[in-house]
Amino acid sequence: MIEELFSIGPFAITPFGLMLVAGLLAGYWQLQRGMKILGIGDEDDASSIVFACGFLGILGGKIYYAVLTMDPGSLLSRAGIVWYGCLIGGFVGLMLVLRMRQLPVGLTFDATAPGLALGYSVGRVGCLLVGDDYGVPTDLPWAMEFPVGLPPTTAGNLRDFGVDVPASVPDYQLMAVHPTQIYSSLAAFAIFLVAQRLLRSGNFRPGGLFLNVLAMLSVERFFVEFIRAKDDRFLGSFTVAQLISVIILAILGVLWLRRRRSSTPTVAESSR
Repeated sequence: MIEELFSIGPFAITPFGLMLVAGLLAGYWQLQRGMKILGIGDEDDASSIVFACGFLGILGGKIYYAVLTMDPGSLLSRAGIVWYGCLIGGFVGLMLVLRMRQLPVGLTFDATAPGLALGYSVGRVGCLLVGDDYGVPTDLPWAMEFPVGLPPTTAGNLRDFGVDVPASVPDYQLMAVHPTQIYSSLAAFAIFLVAQRLLRSGNFRPGGLFLNVLAMLSVERFFVEFIRAKDDRFLGSFTVAQLISVIILAILGVLWLRRRRSSTPTVAESSR
């Protein structure tokens, strides 16, 4: 694992920070393509969306982490950027840009959908490089140890996460764990490929592509949480992130039922 790439004065450049920027750039690249395919907006609109979503998304991720840990001081630390907080902050940023630039709501959300999955996929690589957000112990061939992780995957740290580690294993011993960062990254990239194909086909009603991508990302997060090393399990093996995933899926289910009654044509039908 890599703690730091290089420093510029007092500022340290970490792999996570680098991949966070790479994820934003990947999202921007895909957003431009999506807006062109759907015939909306321009390069300035795409830049405004990525800037607003990036800034408020990171802020939302930090606030979520501070609330989750009950530690206001974490707002000023380098650690602690939570995906669902980023999603909420990014949603607020997108809505602000939509209002200011008078962009079509449904189609703009659809244009952002593949980039959202792609950016998430790239960002999770940063988590892997710094040894964060890993899973529970496993003896699978691809299991990984994180000796300089956040924190390292020692038996003691895993016990602090509430993981059931045999008493015979000393606290200092490193343990191989599920590389859940890789699982999430690969799943998100697969979602990106599906979203990109749907975007090109136009076989969805305005807003429908975004709803589908958000649903797939929520399902991915729900299932990967079962093997994440986490200390926020509030009901048996269920985590706060899983609760949020279920809430999102419930809301999406209501929206899908309402949309089924709508006679709005698909994007492909509207362009004929």
